[in-house]
Amino acid sequence: MYETTQDLVAALDKAGELRRIGARVSPVLEIGEMTDRVSKSAAPYLASEPTRQNDKRHHHLGGCALLFENVDGSDIPVVINQFGSYRRMEIALGCNESGSLAKFGPPGTAGAPRSEIDAGHTPGGLEGLADKIGKMVKPEPPPTFLAKLQKLPELLELAKVPPKKVRSGICQDVVLTGDQVDVTRLPLIRCWPHDGDYASLGYPANVNAGIDGLGSGPEWERQHRGRYITLGTVHTIHADDAGNPVPASRNIGMYRVQLLGRNKLAMHWHMHHDGARHWRSWKAKGESMPVAVALGGESVLPYAATAPMPPGVSELLLAGFLNRGGIPLVACRTVPLDVPANSEIVIEGYVSHEAGLIGWDPRNTSPSWLRGSAPSSLSSDLGPGAVFEGPFGDHTGFYSLPDRYPIFTVTAITHRKSPIYPTTIVGLPPQEDYFMGKATERLFLPLLRTLIPDIIDYDLPMFGVFHS
Repeated sequence: MYETTQDLVAALDKAGELRRIGARVSPVLEIGEMTDRVSKSAAPYLASEPTRQNDKRHHHLGGCALLFENVDGSDIPVVINQFGSYRRMEIALGCNESGSLAKFGPPGTAGAPRSEIDAGHTPGGLEGLADKIGKMVKPEPPPTFLAKLQKLPELLELAKVPPKKVRSGICQDVVLTGDQVDVTRLPLIRCWPHDGDYASLGYPANVNAGIDGLGSGPEWERQHRGRYITLGTVHTIHADDAGNPVPASRNIGMYRVQLLGRNKLAMHWHMHHDGARHWRSWKAKGESMPVAVALGGESVLPYAATAPMPPGVSELLLAGFLNRGGIPLVACRTVPLDVPANSEIVIEGYVSHEAGLIGWDPRNTSPSWLRGSAPSSLSSDLGPGAVFEGPFGDHTGFYSLPDRYPIFTVTAITHRKSPIYPTTIVGLPPQEDYFMGKATERLFLPLLRTLIPDIIDYDLPMFGVFHS
């Protein structure tokens, strides 16, 4: 595991897992198209032996990570597909067979073992990390006093899991507020041709007309329509935790966030997500919700944000466990939240509490297959604080339909000096999310066995897209 995105990028480069692209590329479709092709090709090196046995059909896929160093409209490089193979997932989580890549020379086809392995490294790939989790969740009582002493380091390691507050972080080397805020300067990507183009699906073209702060016109349509943050960790707390210096409800999720204007974004979260539950708590109080979207940081964070943690259990605890130490957090500059101090970029702001709930159709009718049972919130009025978001080319290989979601007004953008922008393409698998999902399959098996002891093993197939 690595402290920053740039540390991970350097390690992947040294390991032969990264390609640098110096030619000028567009974030509108071009980066996505190149990455889609690469992600479905053979990875440069093999994963761990147990992983190869668990996924015999797809273990060799994923291509290489890509670093686009010259992106139209931005001076920030873009890294993509950094988690897009089993070996790169194992490197990011600190469980690759080879050990610490920081001390390695060029790898062999299945890794390059060396005698110098970091003390925090877990050998054996994802299976080795799963075994470690299994011992934590179902420990055997030590039979002797000496065995109890030998168990002490494991218990001390658990004590280091919670996040820790720090006074400063590299994510605030540069702080932009007020008129300096311009999200369009970040290299957000458009993955697919109809992303953000609801008119192409038969919805009224002017459904968002008149909303303050939204981009419009032919130039906006060409350069910025349908661009999304796709690998940001979205940080929220429940309204009841407001003012608590150590909020128990801290949550990080990975939700898509659509570009709307210089300081406007659309926050897309499904109703069952913790972020949406938190938003409803602020809505009930009549207050806009503070939100921070962090990009980059510790290499374990993007995976932890996708993990199916129980409600009320922070993904930061899982990240701390995987990181072999609590994630350092720094206070945001304009919202009452803490964010990972080692992030590349942080976007701060407030999500409107005025927006109505999802289930709104500007055509004032439901799809034919729902006709007669339309939700009560269906209306011809979009309402304040909301925007018609989508469509979005999703991980099913189809576009998810547009709907009403709340507007996120940006109050600050902070970043480290010379940041890298991490992103991912979402679409027909395999993509990065496939390998993240398979990591969950392996790492959560010990937890599943504690609930259902009869389970020996299970498989989450690619085209189930890791949803029940």
